[in-house]
Amino acid sequence: MKINLLDVVVLKQSLPEHKLQLGAIGTVVEELNAGIFWVEFADKNGVAYAIIDLSEQMLMKVVHEPMVSPA
Repeated sequence: MKINLLDVVVLKQSLPEHKLQLGAIGTVVEELNAGIFWVEFADKNGVAYAIIDLSEQMLMKVVHEPMVSPA
């Protein structure tokens, strides 16, 4: 599933050097290169605690709709 600008994503591995744990939820704020995204992670109050560039392989897109079956 392609990741796009402003998508909500989940981190697929911990990054302790950035204080990010597996399952951290972030928002894609920029696509830097093909498959490389600038992702912002914020707390429950909306305060950003990490903004880093991550490869698409490190992220999973959060979905809110059911899967569409091919016709």
